[in-house]
Amino acid sequence: MASDSRSVHELRIDSRAKDPGRVPWFVWLLIAALAVGAIAVWFWARSPRTIEVKTVLLQEERADPGGGAVLNASGYVTARRRATVSSKVTGRVVEVLVEEGMAVRKGQVLARLDRTTAERGLSLSEAELQASKRAVAENRVRLELARLTLKRNQELRAEGVTNQADLDAADTEVKALEARLALSEEQVRVAERQVALRENDVADTVISAPFDGVAISKDAQPGEMISPVSAGGGFTRTGICTIVDMSSLEIEVDVNESYINRVTPGQHVEATLDAYPDWRIPAKVITMVPTADRQKATVLVRIAFDPSANPGSSRSLDGARARPESAEGRATSKGDKLDPRILPDMGVKVAFLGATTDRPAAAPPLTVPSVAVHTDGGSQVLFVVAGDGRTERRAVRLGATKNDRVELLSGVSAGERVVVESSAPLKDGDRVVVR
Repeated sequence: MASDSRSVHELRIDSRAKDPGRVPWFVWLLIAALAVGAIAVWFWARSPRTIEVKTVLLQEERADPGGGAVLNASGYVTARRRATVSSKVTGRVVEVLVEEGMAVRKGQVLARLDRTTAERGLSLSEAELQASKRAVAENRVRLELARLTLKRNQELRAEGVTNQADLDAADTEVKALEARLALSEEQVRVAERQVALRENDVADTVISAPFDGVAISKDAQPGEMISPVSAGGGFTRTGICTIVDMSSLEIEVDVNESYINRVTPGQHVEATLDAYPDWRIPAKVITMVPTADRQKATVLVRIAFDPSANPGSSRSLDGARARPESAEGRATSKGDKLDPRILPDMGVKVAFLGATTDRPAAAPPLTVPSVAVHTDGGSQVLFVVAGDGRTERRAVRLGATKNDRVELLSGVSAGERVVVESSAPLKDGDRVVVR
């Protein structure tokens, strides 16, 4: 029996025995991982790339009216109407109603001072006025009585009842009361003027804007003392705020006296703000101040922003899409208001242009740095960044080249952003990030 049992046991199949045709489980796991990695690489390769690029705004190259600059200079934007608003009286500030950057209108209340003392002075003057008026009423009654007495004395004297001394005394009393009445009436007029003066003192505690403008500084706070004159060494303020009339902005430049003969009133000028080097603003010479600075050997020239400055063109070339106005916009808008980008005390460079010719004005060309243009299969192309952050490949027709800029005759429009530098080669439809 034991022998049969051993034989049956030997005939059993061991499940743990390795099947030579079976693949191990870890091999399948490795194959799956490789497949997932391959799929991920495939999707990554087909997904849009994100490339860092540097762009410039496509702008119009404004032609010089006179064919070129005859003189270059630098200066600052200044305001012809600029005032530090102060009070007419010394007092303590109780309220300030203006902040930096706030637009104010002429007559608008900017601050209020403590008016307690002024109001008490006004009350005193009004009481004195009332007392003077009562004195006038009293003197009129007394004068009326004196006149009646004089009339009776004159009748009695005519009948010989009274003597001449009584008549003279009555007459003198009338004249004295007439003089006293005139004095009291004059005192009433003086008191009325005193009341008006005290009312003006009360009104002086309210500080108002002298003209329309923008507050560029706030110089006092509630609780501080303010005075129209400087209190040396103290903490008394001399102004509430500084207001600038933005419509009065102009340019002041110092021109070397050796070259002042190149500047004439009414001459065309092209101004460039240091803050916006790609924005050229038309302007004209107002006047040359008729004196020279002895230390610097310069003459001050005043320049006005041209109210007829042309806006940045929104025209398209060869059917390209029209774009809104670019930074090459005009310096003024409707109502001859200056562009809000022009601020007082900004640095500015100006180019005095040559004499104006009678040739017809041509449309200013579009220019772009030469590095933005590429050659592809015999065509000149560049890449424009669209609104969705992707590139658009544009075929363009080129014109003249000046310095490092080239003129574009077709294919693009003003206001578009053109790629001049990229971290990787570009193609149409690439997703980019502007650096």
